[in-house]
Amino acid sequence: MTVQLKINATDGGAGGNIDLSDAAFGREYNEPLVHQVVVAYQAGRRAGTRAQKNRAAARGGGAKPWRQKGSGRSRAGTIRSPIFRGGGLAFPAANKDFSHKVNRKMYRAAMRSILSELHRQERLVVVDQLAMEQPSTRQLAATLESLDAGRALVVLAAGDRNVELSARNLASVAVCASGQIDPVSLISYDKVVVTADAARRIDEALQ
Repeated sequence: MTVQLKINATDGGAGGNIDLSDAAFGREYNEPLVHQVVVAYQAGRRAGTRAQKNRAAARGGGAKPWRQKGSGRSRAGTIRSPIFRGGGLAFPAANKDFSHKVNRKMYRAAMRSILSELHRQERLVVVDQLAMEQPSTRQLAATLESLDAGRALVVLAAGDRNVELSARNLASVAVCASGQIDPVSLISYDKVVVTADAARRIDEALQ
């Protein structure tokens, strides 16, 4: 079975339709799976590089600050103890891996579910092409406005430097290639503008 999407012509001509597989663009929405994959993707992007020093890593403190007995003060073996100023922390933060394990099958199923839901909500806009002879923010903004795509993720079949430079000054627009889409980007924008060639590549990748 196939799903038919309308192709919007950016040059003012007749757009036509594009047939894509039901397996990638006609699935039921699986909210628990999408939530799990989105959380895992966001967790995997965390650096986890926050680190503090314990008493062993703090510099100095090799000599005993005062003798064991007779000084009237409590016993101390190093001035890098957590009770001293400049000492190490008792429970320091350490490097941590926040990533969650997500099987490839689950990830691909979540992507199919997201794309299918975008299609049902009419947030997936297919265009015949989106090529520019030279960078022009005004031209790209006008094109997206004609498609009623204010906050939009533009998905191209391959990287296009002119389109990327044109979108650089548009705070609500992002550009990526078809092989770089991710679940967080797909659900973060009001519309996903994808070229016909990019839609076919995504369809083939999610079979």
